[in-house]
Amino acid sequence: MARRQISLKVLENGGRTFEVRHRWEDRPVAPPPAGAPTEYLPFRQREKGVGGAHGRPDWLRAKAPAGEGYRDIKETMRGLGLHTVCEEAMCPNIGECWNNRTATFMILGNVCTRSCGFCAVLTGKPAEVDRDEPYRVADAAKKMDLKHAVITSVNRDELKDGGASIFAETIREIKEQVPGCAVEVLTPDFKGDREALQTLIAARPDTFNHNIETVPRLYPAVRPQAKYARSLEVLRYVKEINPEGLTKSGFMVGLGETEEELHQIMRDLREHEVDILTIGQYLRPSENHLPMSRYYAPKEFADLRKYGFSLGFKHVESGPLVRSSYHAHEQTDDARKSVAGSGAAGAI
Repeated sequence: MARRQISLKVLENGGRTFEVRHRWEDRPVAPPPAGAPTEYLPFRQREKGVGGAHGRPDWLRAKAPAGEGYRDIKETMRGLGLHTVCEEAMCPNIGECWNNRTATFMILGNVCTRSCGFCAVLTGKPAEVDRDEPYRVADAAKKMDLKHAVITSVNRDELKDGGASIFAETIREIKEQVPGCAVEVLTPDFKGDREALQTLIAARPDTFNHNIETVPRLYPAVRPQAKYARSLEVLRYVKEINPEGLTKSGFMVGLGETEEELHQIMRDLREHEVDILTIGQYLRPSENHLPMSRYYAPKEFADLRKYGFSLGFKHVESGPLVRSSYHAHEQTDDARKSVAGSGAAGAI
């Protein structure tokens, strides 16, 4: 059962919006195919002086963000009035990535029109679209001397094209201001709007990423405003209109899914010609988010990676702290080499 919770929020620029959250209790999702109810872990807040958080095992502990690269990127982002999904989604890898001079820009504001049960991003009424944002993002990429820029966004379902035109403009600006910089996009589903997808792909991103997030059975709780089949169709259509570009998707584990369900969505993604797959552990942001069923061990992530390669994915990034943009540059390079190798093998 879920109780809807609405509260007023004041944004950094002084604007006001409302936040929609769902307090999840008991068993929020349908039981697995076998019929046995899923047991969930209790939410435990971090306590001062006590190691770990939310009862996390040792392999899930990340270092607190610090370092010169981290400070420089934070100052650059704040100085240009930009948002990063690294911060908004509470990514555990923020320190490592920022010190390696990589970051994921979040465009179209930091308020989402959807209320996914797993996400830490604010849900409510978004502010007006900032038409100057693509130029500032490209400026930041130039100042950071990026070789691989990742652009994502909140859902903007109230916009006719879902924000696809802003994505396209951002891609073009980065390619113009930072020649040689690869651009990866992590997009919403745009409600499956093909015109919106055509607008975005016309700007020629190097990698198109849209996350499937979880298994179909859990969609009502995890992605209530999304559709599993629609997300698959988005990925297939992008590959159809841009066969030279890489497609990418990812999902979380620890939400109550079964191994066979995970294997099925991996098969579904390959059947829709997805090149790169990311798999990571779901970490509950707060007690108002979906509960966690369990922590997967490193060996289980290794087994999923092995199975992914057996299906023909060009690259599989699978691990407890893996997120969509984690090692994004290396993922793309590895996938490109795999494609090149396949072509060479086929020519013999």
